[in-house]
Order: sequence, then structure tokens, then C-alpha cells
Amino acid sequence: MICGETMSAVNITSDLLHRQIRDKRALGFQRQYHVTDPFIKRLGLEAELQGHSGCVNCLEWNEQGDLLASGSDDQHAIVWDPFRHKKLITMHTGHAANIFSVKFLPHSGDRILVTGAADTKVHVHDLTAKETTHMFSDHTNRVKRIATAPMWPNTFWSAAEDGLIRQYDLRESSKRSEVLIDLTEYCGQLIEAKCLAVNPRDNNYLAVGANGPFVRLYDIRMIHNHRKTMSQNPTAGVHTFCEQRKPIPDGAGQYYVAGHLPVKLPDYNNRLRVLVATYVTFSPDGTELLVNMGGEQVYLFDLMFKQRPYTFLLPKKCQTSSEVQNGKTTNGVTNGIHLPASHLHFSDSKYSGSCELPPHLERIKQQANDAFARQQWTLAIQLYSLGIHEAGRNAMLYGNRAAAYMKRKWDGDHYDALRDCVKALTLNPSHLKAHFRLARCLFELKYVAEALECLDDFKGKFPEQAHSSACDALDKDIKAALFAKTDASEDKKGDGLQRKTRSSFHNFSRKESILEDEIVLRERSFDYKHRYCGHCNTTTDIKEANFFGSKGQYIVSGSDDGSFFIWEKETTNLVRILQGDESIVNCLQPHPSYCFLATSGIDPVVRLWNPRPESECENGRVVQDMEGAAQANQRRMNADPLEVMLLNMGYRITGLSSRGPDASDDEDSSEGQVQCRPS
Repeated sequence: MICGETMSAVNITSDLLHRQIRDKRALGFQRQYHVTDPFIKRLGLEAELQGHSGCVNCLEWNEQGDLLASGSDDQHAIVWDPFRHKKLITMHTGHAANIFSVKFLPHSGDRILVTGAADTKVHVHDLTAKETTHMFSDHTNRVKRIATAPMWPNTFWSAAEDGLIRQYDLRESSKRSEVLIDLTEYCGQLIEAKCLAVNPRDNNYLAVGANGPFVRLYDIRMIHNHRKTMSQNPTAGVHTFCEQRKPIPDGAGQYYVAGHLPVKLPDYNNRLRVLVATYVTFSPDGTELLVNMGGEQVYLFDLMFKQRPYTFLLPKKCQTSSEVQNGKTTNGVTNGIHLPASHLHFSDSKYSGSCELPPHLERIKQQANDAFARQQWTLAIQLYSLGIHEAGRNAMLYGNRAAAYMKRKWDGDHYDALRDCVKALTLNPSHLKAHFRLARCLFELKYVAEALECLDDFKGKFPEQAHSSACDALDKDIKAALFAKTDASEDKKGDGLQRKTRSSFHNFSRKESILEDEIVLRERSFDYKHRYCGHCNTTTDIKEANFFGSKGQYIVSGSDDGSFFIWEKETTNLVRILQGDESIVNCLQPHPSYCFLATSGIDPVVRLWNPRPESECENGRVVQDMEGAAQANQRRMNADPLEVMLLNMGYRITGLSSRGPDASDDEDSSEGQVQCRPS
């Protein structure tokens, strides 16, 4: 059913002559306006599109970028002319609940629109005929995302909270879809599929995000081949796909995870924060995967140069340093962390193992050191990152950035510091401070046995530091933690079954997914390349993060504070914050060709952003204090649910700590000459 402004077939193509003029204008605009830093710094609000009466939960550009579709809690979809800021179609979709996803079907002449909603339905609409042509009711829980692929113009996919990824083919006479992936077969009944995306360069690859820290990447061909094999020989694929709740093997499925998240799950549960991938998307060239991790940060994964996580789950029995040196293992796996000390080699890069930097990078390093001295940790991290971007083989810059991460103590900072320490030691095995900081990071990340191993190795390599106050203090902390862990293990004897029962009930009530065998998953997973901090994603499970620019030069994400954040992709530095909503920004969809951005959230409007003229008056939507906004969001992420509710209602909460639950006021007070200052 069509309501509001009606639209003829001539109008739906925006009139041939008008489109030709517009296309010429767009080509000129595209040549002139690239997504570059000067234009990012001038990005401002162009228009507010009025038409919805509820939250706008999804946005989608057509391939040419001259139409924008939106879906809302009001169960309507609207197709807009973004250049003239006008509605072209207002359509009631037939859904009985909030619309969460809207997509133009490729190669349909922008005639076919697909919607998914909280009523568990997927609907297909013919905009020219002004009718809903297909209504699929196969899901049993909320449909969160629709995905399409240019290579398959009649096919699309849906992800829903019943744990299923379904595939649809509009050429078939059947009114039902087929199950492509059933996450419940190997993740348990509590798994909920939240988002999915198709690789734009190779449409055979599908990324799926769900509740829990892992993101899965599938080759659709492998799934179909498996099903063909199973139909011919039902016993052939028992160990190949989903059976007995085992992970999909290499080729059929890959896993991506921020290396510290699985072992941090108890901490997040204690803080009532559920880790969930709220959005996944591929880079324009298909070589990277971007994930907005609810309850955490935004992560970028490199699909070409894959990095295994630096840490693994602790085995049940801790090893001593002598056992490690003798090559002994526990439960068939090595003891947790793969320390680089025994595998280090000097690089022949001109920066490797050397403190010398070009003059302009030396100035940046000194500015970073000065910021560190002023306790401006984020500024120091950004400056060190600038240096690393140009001199990626300089061990000192990595070691210094690690120190700044450890001082700042935001969620994930100690793991980033650990990664920097490992990199510094790979470049320079004699980097004393990096080696000691590595031991401290392991301890802060609760890899206590590994921390002791690393500290013992440090003492052996640097005997002059073996009895320093810093070593003694860390040694005392580690042994106290090991002692406490031993006591806890003893306490568990005799009441293990009772504890297990309570734990299972807790997991069920919190709607946590029952993950596959954790150690196997960790060994199969790939770690992130970059991490982007500053926003907050704890309130909604549809919050997006996207690449911005023809080459994905920038990363954009919405936030629970009503702002949206823009980072440089390679340096991870935050470069712009704009106020995009009175409450929460959920959707950010960059124009496919040039510096133009559509956003939406709780407000019943769609906002359009582009570089404003230099002569325009001051942009009132710019958040000037980016550091303050980022710190406030860290406090928001670590606030208890009542405080979050009050914050979302507009109340100011004072006295919230910006530190995570594991941070301590005197973390570095006893580190003496080993770590207190950057190099």
C-alpha cells in the first residue's frame, strides 16, 4: 500500500532528462569532492529529511547514489531524492513491527526494495507497481539485517535472532526460503544472528555477526558443496559442517575476534555488558572487514594478512618456567601466551633496533613524550601512532605507545599495549622496557602464569633489573594472584556441580550464546589489525560502523551519546565528532561516490552531511572537546545499567570512574626506572 506522495513510473526514475542533468552534476561533484582531511574537517549538516514518525533504524543508497531509502519504527519505508531533499515514495511495508533493514535489490532498476523487521517477516516490494510482492514468514525471531550481492541480482539473505541465515531466490516459484547457515547447530540455541554482509569484490564470501565476541566468515560455495555431498552420502560430512556442535573447518568458515575479548567475558558479564557484533561490513576493495562490537570498540580485520591472537585461554594446569624451557605442555597445548623472546630476530629495516628517526618524526615523538609527561594519554597515543604510520619498524615508538596505553587504561588498552610490546621486541629483542611492560600487560590481562614466565625471562635477560623495586612489586603481585587462584581452585572441589548449575542458569538469563569449544575457536581465530576508540555502543544492537571514502580512508560510527565519530583508518586517530541525534546515532551510510553522508537514529529524521562552504557560519554541531567526549563514553560503557538509563535520559552522572574494573591507581607507581617514562 502506498501513502503520502504517489509516484509514477516516470517519476520513480526521476525523469530521464532530470537524471541526465543530475548525473552530470554528480560526476562534476565527484571529481571535485573527494573524502580528504580538509573536507572531513568541514563536514557539516546540509539538511534534515522529515517524514517518519518513529526512530529511523536503517538507511540504504542505491547503486548510483541518487536515491536513499529509509526504514523506521513506524513500519514505513521512504525513498528520498537526497539532492532535492524530497520524498519520492512513502510506503507502508505491511510489517507489524519496527523495520530494521532495507535494501535495493541489485540490477532491478531501483524498482525492488526488500525490508526485514521485528515481526520476524521479510517483505519484497515493487515500487513501480506500488505493492508488496513477497512476504516471507520463515524466521521465528526478529530479522535484523538483509544483505544483497551484485553478482546475484535475484538473490538476497537475511539474518535473524533465531540464529539462522536464510537465502532467498525470487526466480523460484516457492514462497519459502532455505536455511543457508544455522548457527544453533554448533553454537547452541541461545545464539542470535545480528548482522551480515557480502564481500563486494567476491560475492561468494559472507560475514556474519552474532552475540558473543566472534565474527564468522563463510564461503557460500563451500556450504552448497557440503549440502550436495550430504545429499549424496549423509554420513560423509559429519566432521565438515556443524555436526556435533563442532566449528566449521577451514574453507567453510573462518573466525575473527579481538584477541582479548573471550577471556574478558566474565568481566563483561559482571558489568552486565553483552558482547555482540552490531554491524559488519567489507572495505570497498573487499580485503578488510569492519566490525562494530557492541559493549566494546570498533575493530578492523585484515583478510589478506591474517594475525593470530597473541593470547590463548589458560590451560587447567599452570606450568613453571622450567617446564616451559624443557618444552613441556599442558593438556596438549602450550601454556597460553606465545612469547616472542625465543623466536625473535633482528630486522634489516633502517629503523629496526635504532632510535634514529627523520627530523620531522623526531619532532612528533618529542611532542608525544611531552603529552605523556602532561598525562595527556590519548594525545600521546595519537602522536605515537602518527610516527608509527610513517616509521612502522621503529621499536621505540611501539614501546612508548604501549606505555601510554597502559597509563590510559581504557577497555582493550592493555591488550593493545601487549601487541605493541610484542612488536617492539620483534624489532628489538633487547628492548628492556618493552619486555617488562609485556609482563605487566599479561598480569593485567589475567594471564598470571604467563606473566610470571615473562618476568622470569626478563630477569634472566636483564639481571641488573632482577631486584629492582619494579620487578619485586610485579613479582609480588603475580605470586599473590597465583596463590589466590590456587585457593579458589581448592574451594571449587566439592561444589563444582552446584557452581556449574548456577553458571548455566546465569548464562541463560543473560541471553549469552553458548560458544563452540573455546580453545579450538581461539586457535582458529584471527586477530584485529586496528581498533577505533571513543564512541559508545551499549544501548542498541543495530549500531553501524562504515568505511568512508572511495578507498575506505576513514571509519565512521554512531554512538550512544548522540554523536558520530570519524577516525583515520590507518592511524586510528579520531579526527571529527559531530552531533547527529538528540539521543543515539545508529545508522551511517556514506554515499557510494563522494563526500556525502546520511545518518539516523532515535530522532524521526534522516540527516545529510557534506563539506560546508568556507564562508558558512560556524558549525554548531561540531563537538570541540573530542578527548572529553571519548572519556565520557568510556565512563558510559563502564557505568551500571541504572546510570546508563539516567545518562540516556539526559541526566549528568558525576563521580564515574574512567578506569576499567581491573585498573589500579598505583599501577606504575612501583615500576621505577623500568617503565615510568617513555623512551
